[in-house]
Amino acid sequence: MVTLTGVGGVGKTRLALAAADAVQVQFQDGAWFVELSPLTNGVLVAHVIAETLPLADQTTRPMIDVVAEYLAERETLLVLDTCEHLADACALAVEVLLRAAPGLRILATSRCPLNLAGEEVVVLDPLPVPGEGERVEGEGDALALLAERAGEAVPGFTVTDANRPDLLWLCRRLEGLPLAIELAAARLRELSVAELAEGLDDRFSVLGNDRESVHDADPPWHQALRTAIGWSHQLCTPGERLLWAQLSVFAGSFDAEAARQVCADEWLPGDELPRLLGELVEKSILAWLPTGGDERYGMLDTIREFGGHWLRALGEEDVLRQRHRDHYLALARRGDAGWLGPDQYAWCGRLADEHDNVRAAVEFCLERPAGHVALELTGRLWFFWHCCGFTREGLHYLERALALDTEPSRARAQALWVCSLILSDLGDAPRGERRATECADLAERLGDTELADEARAMVAFAAVISGDIQRAKGLAQGLFDGHRCEGGLVHPVLAAALFLGYAYTFEGEIDKAVAVLEHLRNDCERYGEFWMRAYADYLLARAELARGHHAAARHRGRAALEVKHGLNDCLGMAMCLDVMAAATAGAGLGERAARLLGLAQQLWDTLGKPQLGLPDWVAARERCEQQIRQAIGDHAYEAAYEAGRAATWDAGMAYALSC
Repeated sequence: MVTLTGVGGVGKTRLALAAADAVQVQFQDGAWFVELSPLTNGVLVAHVIAETLPLADQTTRPMIDVVAEYLAERETLLVLDTCEHLADACALAVEVLLRAAPGLRILATSRCPLNLAGEEVVVLDPLPVPGEGERVEGEGDALALLAERAGEAVPGFTVTDANRPDLLWLCRRLEGLPLAIELAAARLRELSVAELAEGLDDRFSVLGNDRESVHDADPPWHQALRTAIGWSHQLCTPGERLLWAQLSVFAGSFDAEAARQVCADEWLPGDELPRLLGELVEKSILAWLPTGGDERYGMLDTIREFGGHWLRALGEEDVLRQRHRDHYLALARRGDAGWLGPDQYAWCGRLADEHDNVRAAVEFCLERPAGHVALELTGRLWFFWHCCGFTREGLHYLERALALDTEPSRARAQALWVCSLILSDLGDAPRGERRATECADLAERLGDTELADEARAMVAFAAVISGDIQRAKGLAQGLFDGHRCEGGLVHPVLAAALFLGYAYTFEGEIDKAVAVLEHLRNDCERYGEFWMRAYADYLLARAELARGHHAAARHRGRAALEVKHGLNDCLGMAMCLDVMAAATAGAGLGERAARLLGLAQQLWDTLGKPQLGLPDWVAARERCEQQIRQAIGDHAYEAAYEAGRAATWDAGMAYALSC
């Protein structure tokens, strides 16, 4: 355990990333960067670590235990970035993980040590600056950084004999602090070196001689950093300063539309925001983050802290956090309404980009209850929790929201069925059924047939997971026969079709299973839906296996795998790889089938309970392995299986999708 400490802006994160990059080849299982700065609740430290690792546990065990078990036999480097605001939670997590995993090494960045036994603290000092009259070989680290950043701000900029004294004076005044130097260099777009030095000198005079004149919003940092940021703030226009403060409510990155929705008001007209965002990028207050789709903006933690202090000083923090919450509630509503359609890949990517902000909005709802907003937000995000790989985090938030707001409401009923869905997803069918039954009772009191159908579908799902196939079949049949997706796709009807198709396959009624699943698939295809269609393809692959149609089963399994891979659905991918392995083995391609089983095991190792604990799926997996061993022998099986299990994920998926 090594902790990099130092003042804000000294470059702890940058050094940690460089160190990890240099040594990652020494770690068989890689180096992983865990960004903690957007996180406000220490309870989720283990969840964020798990989400960074290739780990998608499908059980209800404590997440710290899941992470510890995953790392126990691995040689891994974890970089925990920005621990100071969660020091106690980080210390507890580190202690548990290091005790469980002898091959684990942890590099943390924090403004203070974590005070752990065995922790090695490395204090990172600012860059060296030659003193007055002191000769130095080359430019010196601080001057080299200033020259490099000045060259980015002003193309063609060079250090000359004429400007060297002023540049060295700037480096000394800023005490070699990298962030302060970078902010100062950005000002060279509109100021000469001499003007920049004079302006900073004036700012230091204010700080040194008249402490009372410094605004209360200035955070208690290293003086050089406070000076550089404060001066950058002073040289911004009033609109730029206000936008800087307001943007501090975003956790992580954001796009221009989110900035407009949250920040635009009578003081900051919406049509002015694109220009102001561009100006803040020019001044190095914001970082421009071009993506494959929309462009996004980011803000360093230290810059965000300064803006946050100003926002509090203006008395506007609560107002902006409410606007931030309302924006992400509106986003969740649109995602909920639009999920069962052609834009699932886009929604999955959009919510992944906004994950830090979604988490911040949910935390604000739970900290500052207002009506049923916490229940509505966590319930509306069902597709993100369930379909995009965040079941454990979703369960955490749903259970907190349900405990906080117990009044009967439609929002509570939705949160109940979503909680039931996730519990059954994680293999806890008894609790899943209890939540679904509570939802059914509440839906009846509210007279809400839509929620009643959701509750019924979730009781059926719990019955599937617990092995009560007859009960699941009866409930699913009633939903499937009583509804059709004529005006659009309806979640409980689609779910019922899946459960009914599974029940028919389980009972050997393959023709009936295929009829139901083809009906489901056609409905999904008509509306451009992928998620449920892929599960229909998966179950159709199992039906084709039961018929002995191995080529058809491989085709169906591969089609399902392609979708699940695109949506990062780890559970779905593991299920598809299992069925493709069985179909490949049935076709006599034993070595290829063994590799697919090994690749599937990579995922099952991260998911908790293999094959969800369903007896027929476990038995099918065992039969597949026995069939391959008999066909190619134990030695060839083990070699191919381990090759699949050890393959990099990208190479493994490319192999599977080519089968």
